[in-house]
Amino acid sequence: MTSLLSDVRKAALVAGLLALAVYANSLGNGFAYDDAHIILENTDLQSLETLPGAVFKPYWHGHDEEVQLGLWRPTTTLVLGLEYAIAGENPLLYHAVNVAGHAVVAALVVLVIGQLATVPIALTAGLLFAVHPVHVEAVANVVGGAEVMATLFVLLSLFVYLSGPSTWRRALAVGGLYALAFGSKESAVTLPALVLLADAARHRIGFGDVPRYLRESWRSYAALAAVAAVMLTTRASILGSIASPEAALGGGLLREIPRIWTLSEVWSHYVRLMVFPLDLASDYSPSVIPISISWHALNTAGAVLALALLGGALVFWRQQDLSPKSESGRLVGFGVVWFLLAVSPVANVVFLSGVLLAERTLYLPSVGAAAGLAWLLVMLVRRRREVGLVAISAVVILMGFRSWTRTPTWKDDGTMFETLIAEYPHSGRSQWLMGDIYMAQGKQKEALRAYREAIPNLGAHYGLTTQIARKLMGVGNLTGAARLLEQVRAEAPDFGTAPALLGVVYSQMADWENAENALRVAVRLQPENVVSHHLRAGALTQLERWDEAAAERCELIARGEDVWQQWTALAELETLAGDAIAAMEALDAARDRAGSDEERAQIEAFAAELAARDPAGAVEGAAPVSR
Repeated sequence: MTSLLSDVRKAALVAGLLALAVYANSLGNGFAYDDAHIILENTDLQSLETLPGAVFKPYWHGHDEEVQLGLWRPTTTLVLGLEYAIAGENPLLYHAVNVAGHAVVAALVVLVIGQLATVPIALTAGLLFAVHPVHVEAVANVVGGAEVMATLFVLLSLFVYLSGPSTWRRALAVGGLYALAFGSKESAVTLPALVLLADAARHRIGFGDVPRYLRESWRSYAALAAVAAVMLTTRASILGSIASPEAALGGGLLREIPRIWTLSEVWSHYVRLMVFPLDLASDYSPSVIPISISWHALNTAGAVLALALLGGALVFWRQQDLSPKSESGRLVGFGVVWFLLAVSPVANVVFLSGVLLAERTLYLPSVGAAAGLAWLLVMLVRRRREVGLVAISAVVILMGFRSWTRTPTWKDDGTMFETLIAEYPHSGRSQWLMGDIYMAQGKQKEALRAYREAIPNLGAHYGLTTQIARKLMGVGNLTGAARLLEQVRAEAPDFGTAPALLGVVYSQMADWENAENALRVAVRLQPENVVSHHLRAGALTQLERWDEAAAERCELIARGEDVWQQWTALAELETLAGDAIAAMEALDAARDRAGSDEERAQIEAFAAELAARDPAGAVEGAAPVSR
C-alpha cells in the first residue's frame, strides 16, 4: 500500500509539472474580455476596506443585469481582491495563480482517479487533463480562474472524502471545501452528486444497502447539505433567485420551443471538444450553434450520439467495482456520468443558463472525460503495447501543442477579438465586434450593417443594444440611438441604463419633454446616478417647472454634489419659483462653500445679476448656470 501511495503521488507530480509546462506561456497574457469589467472596473474589489462588502454583492457588479445574470461568487471575488491588493493592475500574478491552480488540479485528478483505478490509468487521466485544449479559456483568461478554483476545491473535497471513513473531522473538511468550491463557481453545486457517484462506482449501492450506506456516510452528507442550504439561501437573498433567469445570449427563443432540438446539437459539440478539440472558439452564440426549431441532420446526429454514449456507459457500469487496483471498465461509465452531472448546471435542461456552450464551463466536466479516455488508452496498451504507448504519446503531445498555440489568443481584447472574427466571422458576436471596429474607423454605414447582422443572431440583448446606442451617440447619430434605446427600454422596463441614455440623447436634441420623462424613470431605477439627476434638473428648468427643478437640484446636492455651483443654480431656481428666502439661503450656502477669492467673486457677480433680474428686489443675488 505504501508503494502504491508513493507511485500515485509521483504520478500526480508528473501531471502537475506537465500542466505548468504547457500553460507557462499564458504568463505573458494581459487582461482580456470580461477581465476588465470584473477586475479593472470594480472599485469595490480594489480596496481591502470595501472588499468584504464586495463578497456579498453580485459577481457581475455595477450592471443593470447584475442580478438577472445569477452570478454570486464570493470565493472568486475574495481571491481576485487579494490579488489586486498585491499586484494591482499587473496581470502576471493573476495568470501565475491560474497556471499554478491548473497544475494542482491536474495532480488532484491523478489522486482522485487513483482511488478508483490503477496508477497507469490515473496518470494517463492526469496527463490528458493537464494538456487538454478545452481548458485554455479557463486557464489563460484571468476570470476563467473561477473554473479552476471551483474544480480544485471540488476534487480536494472528494479526495478527502474518499481517503477514509466519514468521521466528523473529515465531514467538516469536506463541507468547508465544498463552501469554497461553491463560492468559486456555481457548477460546484454538483459535488454531493459526484460524491454519491464515486461511492456507487466503488461499491454497488442497492435499495437494501441504503441504510448501511447512510449510517457510514451521513456525517459528510449532513455537512454538504448544510453548506448547500446556506449558499443557496444567501444566493437567493443577494440575487433574488437560486438560478439565473437569463437565457444564453441569443437564446431567448429556448423559453418558447422544445430545447431538445438545440441541445442535441450542443451535445455533439461536447463530444467533439472532449475527443477531438482542434476547432476551438471563444464564442458559441448563434449562429455558431443556431437555435433549432425542428429536427435536422446535425441535431439528430447529436441525439443519437448522446443516446449511444449513455447506452455504452450503462454497459461499462455493469463491470466490477472500482478500486485503486482495478482496471474495470466501469471507469468509462463513471466518466460519462461525471460529465453529465458536472455539466448539468449549464446544460439548459432543467433551467436556462447564461451560456449555450462555453469551453470554460467544460473544465470540471472534463475530469470525467479524461478518466474514460484514460481507461480506453491504457486498455489499448494492455492489448498492443507499442501501439498504445504511441497513441498516448501522440494524444498528449498533440493536445499539448494545441493548448500552447491557443493560449496567446487570450493575450488581450484585440488579439481575442481578431481571432474570433477570423475563425467565426459569421457569429453574432463577431458581427457585433466588427460593428465596433467600423464605428471606430468612422465607417458608420458599414458599422450599422454589421450591427443589423448581430442583433438578429444575438437577440435584442440589453447590453448589446445599449452599447450600440452609445456608439451611435458618439458619432452624433442621435435619432438612431433614440430608436434603439426606446426599443430596449420597452423590452426591459426595470433596467435604468436605457432611460438614462435616452435622457442624454433627448437633452442633446433639446426635446425636453421626452428627456424629462426618460430621466424621471432613470433616477427612480438608478438613484445613485448623479448625471441623470443633473440632466433632469436641467430639463425641468427648460420646461419652466421651477419647483420640481429645485427639488431635483436639492436631491443632487444631497447625493454628494455639495459644491457652490449647485447652490447658485438652486438660488436661481428658487428665485424663479418666487421663494426669495430659499434663494438667499442657497446663496449663503454657496458663499460658505467657496474655496478661493476667485470663486467668491463669481458668486457675488451671480448674486448681483440675480438681484437685477429679481422682480421683487428681495434677493441679494444668484446667477444663472449652464443648462
